[in-house]
Parts: sequence; structure tokens; C-alpha cells
Amino acid sequence: MEASLLRRVLLTPPPPVAGHLARLRLRGARVTGTLDLAEADITCAVRFESCVFEDAPGLDGAHLGALELRDCDLPGLSATGAGFDRECALLDCRINGTVSLRSSRVGAGLALDRCVITVAADSAALDAESLCVGEDFTADDTTCTGRVLLNSSQIGNTVGFRGARLRGGTGVVLQAPELKVAGGLYLDRGFVCEGPINLYNASIGGSVHLEDAALTGTGQNRGEPAMQLLCASVGGDIQAGRGLVVRGCLELRDTSVRGTVTLKRARLDNPRGDALKADRLQVGGNLNFRGGFVSRGTVDLCDARIGGSVLFEGADLTAPEGDDTTDTALRAHGAEVGAEFNCCQGFTAHGRVAVSGVTVRARLCFQNARIDSPAGQRALGCRRSTVAELVLSFREAPDGIVDLSHSRVGVLRDDPATWPRTLVLDGFGYDGLQPVLPARDRLPWLDRDPGGFVTQPYEQLGAHYRRHGRDADARTVLLARQRRLTRTLFLPARAWSLLQDATVGYGYRPQRALWLLAALFTAGTALFAAYPPSPSGNGTPPGFQPAIYILDVLIPVVDFGQQTAYAPHGALRWAVVALVTAGWLLATTVATGLNRVLQRT
Repeated sequence: MEASLLRRVLLTPPPPVAGHLARLRLRGARVTGTLDLAEADITCAVRFESCVFEDAPGLDGAHLGALELRDCDLPGLSATGAGFDRECALLDCRINGTVSLRSSRVGAGLALDRCVITVAADSAALDAESLCVGEDFTADDTTCTGRVLLNSSQIGNTVGFRGARLRGGTGVVLQAPELKVAGGLYLDRGFVCEGPINLYNASIGGSVHLEDAALTGTGQNRGEPAMQLLCASVGGDIQAGRGLVVRGCLELRDTSVRGTVTLKRARLDNPRGDALKADRLQVGGNLNFRGGFVSRGTVDLCDARIGGSVLFEGADLTAPEGDDTTDTALRAHGAEVGAEFNCCQGFTAHGRVAVSGVTVRARLCFQNARIDSPAGQRALGCRRSTVAELVLSFREAPDGIVDLSHSRVGVLRDDPATWPRTLVLDGFGYDGLQPVLPARDRLPWLDRDPGGFVTQPYEQLGAHYRRHGRDADARTVLLARQRRLTRTLFLPARAWSLLQDATVGYGYRPQRALWLLAALFTAGTALFAAYPPSPSGNGTPPGFQPAIYILDVLIPVVDFGQQTAYAPHGALRWAVVALVTAGWLLATTVATGLNRVLQRT
């Protein structure tokens, strides 16, 4: 059939018949020549079935009531700026050229289901920039070898690429920045995209579905990631679990999701960089990585705001391959979590877990978790964080460094059997410890800082025991602190410190000095009772009392007149010198101990 004849039929339809709608249906025809309907005004519905077009139909600027091509062969379709009052459908068609719907308007639905669209490399298979669709846009089970362009398009209900296969050249395959969709976005049910997807600043009123999808990008370090959902707004959920496979980086940076983000059982593979880059992501509900989530590459949640919980139970994370600067499996610096942050119940990280500066209003949990990091490198960094409850009951003790410095938790729950071999506690504060252990069992926990002795953890533990009425345990901890501090002093100060330890236990065992004074008093009284000193001076001295004389010698602030009235002779002079010296030292240490007791009170 000549295209010119078909054009005349469409432009000069028969007169209307009451009760009937005008339409054209053509089946099994071969259309020769170019069907040029540019700028035409055709109010009837036009339907082609099992037709072959030698040239691409031209509908640029045309106005049609409806258009349907079913099971047709075309070398392309040009409908730039066209308008369709009702639907526009290309179903089961084979198209060897670009389908151009740029700036077109479709009053109802646009369907490109089960089509095969093939173009030259790096060309657009579907050019639908600035498209406006009143209802649904579907391209289910369609295969496009070439780029799909949906830049700045507006869809009144849903966008569906269920089961579609998109292949492109070296650039972005699905290009849809500024896309506005009132309903959901469906890239699921076997959807495959062999090239990057760009949804920058997209607005999705419903949910984004990525179940059973396979996305392949060129990798973060070599250009575009597999999928960019940057600065976007999602009114529902992101359902991206159950079979999602991403080869490249999945980017959700600066995106707001009103509902939940589900990535359970998903597999993200970008071993040279970030597998998931979600810094500043905002989620109203949960961020779910449960049920066998696997990533090769860093999961980045820095500065994310999660209204519900972050759930990594059973997840397996592996840091990128490369040098020590990329050894992080999970990074979440500055994240805020409204409920729980669970890296527990089978969670495994092959690389560092970095969660410094986080705020978790419920529980940060590492129960039955494994962090596989070499000795000398950081395994868990949780510095300057605020957590209501911190659980550190690992599956096995981490070989790497666990850094809790300057963090504040309400309750710390740990397991002495899996205490980290290297632990930084400087500035770490807590209100409660579980399990409740005697001080002698808790002390080894404090002496694991790779930088050496730090006094604050001892003071914090001692204060904790005092708050809970365990004064004996508090004194044990603070005594251990002083003994540990003594090792860092120079020799003279160390000698004085050791004397304080032996006599009054640095003020925490003042009864020792009292017993020593009693022993010296008894020994001195017996000595001078047997060998009394001679009177000194020319006056008449008071009667000699050995016990009072020894008190005068031992206690430097008391004067009973005995020491000035009698002078020892011979070897007794050295005994008096020894007693005076011991008295000064013991009295000073007792005063120091009393001062500590008063300060603690």
C-alpha cells in the first residue's frame, strides 16, 4: 500500500455517522514510501497490526486521537512534539531505528511493551525527553539496543520497565534526570540494564522497585556508576532486595525517601570503590540490609538520617581491593539513627567498620558480629559518638583496633571472652556496664590502649563503681591507676610513689599507715623504756614517760615537752632520727589519704 494513499485517507476521512467513531485499522499491509503526517490533525484512532513500513513514519507535530502499532516492522518512528488525545501504543514491534517522542503529549497511557528497538552504537533507541503522559508509561519486556532518554519527562501515574533489557554504548543507557513520576518506578521482574542509569533530581511520588534486577555500570573509578539516584525524592519506598544484582556503584546520595529502603538479599559488586554511596541519604523508615545482603566495596552511609533502624543482621561486607586507604567495609560517620543500628547476628565485615560521630537513639549492636581486620589496623572506629546502648559481644575477638574514644553511651554490654585485643577508651563515658564484674576482672579491659597508659578510663570506671555503691571496687580501680601511673614517672618520683603505695595505698588504704605508726610507737616505747635518754639543760625536767616521748618524736605537729627535755645518747640518736623521719613520712601520707577520702566524699 502506498503511503501517499494512506495519507489521503487519514487527512480526508468519510463524513461522520451518528453513533459511530471514526477510526482506521490496517492489518497485514506493506506500506511503501514515507507516511508523512507532520503537523496533521487526525482526530480518529489509527491502528496498524502486522504491518511493514519501508520508511519511518513521520508524525512530528501531529495531533491524533490514538495510535497503535502492533506486531509491526519499522525502520524508526519520528513523533517529536506530537499530541495524542488518548493512548499511544507500540506493542510487539521490531524497530530498527530511533523512536522519537521528544516533547510529545499523551492524554492517557503510553505503552512500548515487548518491542525490540535497535540502533547504531551510542544512538538513542528511545528519545522521550520532555515527554508528558497523563497516565502510565510502560516498556515491559522491551529490548533496547541503544540509549533511552527520559530527561525532564512528566508521567501522571507509573513508569514501568518490568523485564526490559537495555543495552547501550559507552555512555548512560537510561538517562532520566529531572524525571517526575506521580506514581511508582518499576525496574524489576528481570529488568537488565547493561550500562549506567541516571535519575538525578528525579521526583518519584510512589515507590522505586528494583527486585530481581541486574544493573551493570562502568564502576565508580572509571566513569558513571551503575545507578545514580542523586538529590532525588521518593514518596514511598525503595524496594531493592530479592535478587537485585549491581555491578558497579549504587548511588543514593542526598536523596530523600519517605518510607523504607530495603536491600535485603541484594548483591552489590564494585571491588574498586564504593558499592553503595548513600551519604546524606534521608529515610523516614528503616534501612534494611538483612537476609544475606552482600557487598564487595564500601557501603557509605556518612551523614545519613534514618528515622527508623539500620539493619545489617546477617550481611556480609567486603572492603575494596587496594591499599590501606580503601580498607573500609562500612562507613557511616555522622549518621543519625532514630532507633537501632544493628550490625549483629551473623554480620561479617572483611575490613574496617567506621561509625564515628554517629547518634543512635536506641542500640548500636555488634552481638555475634565478626570484623576481620589485621592487627595494628582499625577494626571498629566509633569515636565521638552518642549511643543509648552499645553491645560489643563479638563472634570472636577482633585482631584490629577498636576505638571508642570520646564517645558517650548509656549502657555498655560486652563479653570478656571477646574483648578486643587492642582497645582505645580515652574519653569514653558510660552510665552502666553489663555484665557487672568485680574490679579485678574488669581491670584488664582498661590496659589495652596501643598508645600506652591513659588515666581517664580508670577514673571513669572508678566513678562508675562509686555511683553504684561499690566503693571497694572503686578503690581497687583507682589504686590500680596510681600503680600504673607510677611506671611512667622518673626515679625520685617513682620512689616516693612506691612509698605511698606501701604505706597508705595512695590514700585508698590509709589504715596501713596507722598500723605502721602503731608498730613504731610500740617498738619505740619499749626501746626507750629500757634505755631512757639523759635530761638536757640545767633546769629540773619533767618525769620521763617513754610513751609520751615517742609521741613527741613520731607526730611532728604535737609537742608534749618530752623531746626537748631529754636528749638521746650514742646509737639512740640514730633511732630518734629514724623515728622522726618515719613520723614525718607517715603523717604526710596519712594527711594525703585523708584529703583523698574527703575529696571522694
